[in-house]
Amino acid sequence: MQKRKLGISGLEVSAIGLGCMGMSFGYGPPKDKQGMIALIRAAVERGVTFFDTAEVYGPYSNEELVGEALAPFRGQVVIATKFGFQLHSDGKPGWVGLNSRPEHIKKAAEGSLKRLRVEAIDLYYQHRVDPEVPIEDVAGAVKDLIHQGKVRHFGLSEAGVQTIRRAHAVLPVTALQSEYSLWWRRPEQEVIPALEELGVGFVPFSPLGKGFLTGKIDENTQFDSTDFRNIVPRFTPEARKANQALVDLLKRVAEKKKATPAQIALAWILAQKPWMVPIPGTTKLARLEENLGAAAIELTPEELREIDSAASKIEVQGARYPEELEKMTGR
Repeated sequence: MQKRKLGISGLEVSAIGLGCMGMSFGYGPPKDKQGMIALIRAAVERGVTFFDTAEVYGPYSNEELVGEALAPFRGQVVIATKFGFQLHSDGKPGWVGLNSRPEHIKKAAEGSLKRLRVEAIDLYYQHRVDPEVPIEDVAGAVKDLIHQGKVRHFGLSEAGVQTIRRAHAVLPVTALQSEYSLWWRRPEQEVIPALEELGVGFVPFSPLGKGFLTGKIDENTQFDSTDFRNIVPRFTPEARKANQALVDLLKRVAEKKKATPAQIALAWILAQKPWMVPIPGTTKLARLEENLGAAAIELTPEELREIDSAASKIEVQGARYPEELEKMTGR
């Protein structure tokens, strides 16, 4: 597995990471814990050194899973987690609201350190920008944690350009994590040019369009009642039918390259910039191996032009989030 550096920070990780959220949260019931520990360790054996979790996934259970799975590999892997939600006091899923007050960040970090079984969090993201707390105060709190040796790198998630600049002025931002894929390209307008200018790495989540770009989902697919795609406008049966055109494009390129649609979708991201590291999630070993195979696929400039040209003629249907979740992004 090739390595990549997240911007100018010097933080080196595998070219493809592993998003662990779906093992515990978001995409149906939590999966078998021992099975997921085995999957995470299989990823390490195959060269993955970058693992993504968050306090809110579960809540807490995903960090505990990742901490247990990666305990034998301390110092060999990079674990990213996130703060910024006010969680329910009874531990039920979801959140009450946002909370990035400095004292809350420091308390959240202590909990994450315990669950992850680490002395320092490698990459600590603000999960969503809190409009009630100046980003300078957030960066200052993380800076304190870095000085205390409890955090190594600072990140933001789904932040807007002005917030990224203001945070970066207080404490260098190592990486921005935001949704980015062939079916969500808005970051190209302002965010990616700003990251390049500032030397900030980019970690695209949902690089396979929440599973849609794999070609395994169509208008007739039924999701579990607890799967959050049930409330995503882009996943209504009508939208899925319309958006099939994008999957068909990936399939055409994949056939030529003797690859799968998922591998082409990931290879396309890897070809955009050398400081982009996608973090596809999965709960299946075969899918993990398929995703990691994308790192070996090189798309030529001509193939990239062909994909861009064909994709530009396809209008993706449906919003990527329900309105109340979309409002929390791009601030």
